[in-house]
Amino acid sequence: MTQTQTHDVIVVGGGLIGKAAALLLAQARLSVALLAQPAAPVADAWDARIYSLSSSSQMLFERMRVWQAVDAARLNPVFDMQVFGDDRGALHFSAYQAAVPQLAWIAESSNLERALDAALRFSPQVHWIDAHAEALIATDDSAALRLANGTQLCASLVVGADGAQSWVRQTAGLDGSRRPYRQVGIVCNFHAERPHRDTAFQWFHDGEIIALLPLPGQHVSLVWSAFDDHAQHLLGMDPKRLAEQVGEFAHAELGALTPVSTRAQGFPLALSQAKRLIGQRVALLGDAAHTVHPLAGQGMNLGLRDVAALGDVIAGRESFRDCGAPTVLRRYERARREDIDSMALTTDGLQKLFALGGPFAKFVRNTGLDGVNTLPFIKKFLIGRALG
Repeated sequence: MTQTQTHDVIVVGGGLIGKAAALLLAQARLSVALLAQPAAPVADAWDARIYSLSSSSQMLFERMRVWQAVDAARLNPVFDMQVFGDDRGALHFSAYQAAVPQLAWIAESSNLERALDAALRFSPQVHWIDAHAEALIATDDSAALRLANGTQLCASLVVGADGAQSWVRQTAGLDGSRRPYRQVGIVCNFHAERPHRDTAFQWFHDGEIIALLPLPGQHVSLVWSAFDDHAQHLLGMDPKRLAEQVGEFAHAELGALTPVSTRAQGFPLALSQAKRLIGQRVALLGDAAHTVHPLAGQGMNLGLRDVAALGDVIAGRESFRDCGAPTVLRRYERARREDIDSMALTTDGLQKLFALGGPFAKFVRNTGLDGVNTLPFIKKFLIGRALG
């Protein structure tokens, strides 16, 4: 006999975005079914999944009373950012000059997830379910998920926060455009010989982008956007040899690098956007709705702004509308469209610009970096966009 459970919202996806959405909606006194598992332990001393969190993301975690539970000893502020062109161009961003407390916070995914998991366990409105969904049935009045264990979940709204290969997006018929960058994002962590001074570094080199983000205790996190063939070569390297390769870019700033990850990890990069952010009784969040190039470190922030917007429109809905009503979902989509389109256009344009070969393209890029560096109002605008 099929067991049926009824909730206000079903959240599919156990990453940061799914858990944040479940917690925020539960704090709005909604009954939430969360198809997810607790965060898995990290094999290395430092999690390879590192995020640069904007002020808007910090504010969302504070609003959910999660930021206070994050291990502060594993967080690192970014007070400065140094961007180097592939020739002579350079660009400097400073929190002091922009009159903000910090440009970003660098945090491990596992650190944030542990704080979210703890908050979710203490929320009686959240019902954890460790099972896979097999079917989604949506009608004008409600949505239902049939799970692999035979349980059926009914709700007013299904939230798809299940990543770039989203089952919810595919099943709801919301698949849209996807353009691979033919690049792989390589991530791992190092210990630096010299202090990083709470500075994030980024180098553009032959169409590839190498970023080193500051972590506590003179540790740094690498994000190297490398073309496919080169990426496979880098991923196959001994960690010490990879540290030497990265050190060639960072030597003058950070000295010798020592690996603290057992092996680098890689993930394919692509620009993607769902056909729509909403369907019948369905809303998409995070990578299920969009992916952008990581050169600006804004993918997670973009997803967390989805979470905040969905929470706001649901909390502000009229009393006679349920949380999955078409009018409510259209408000969410309108609230997010400009931000998503703007970030996709900006990151894609920068990636194309720095992937162009030839001396003229290099001249334009490096002259542009130097030019922006002399214009405080443009730098302040860019910082404002990054802060969310």
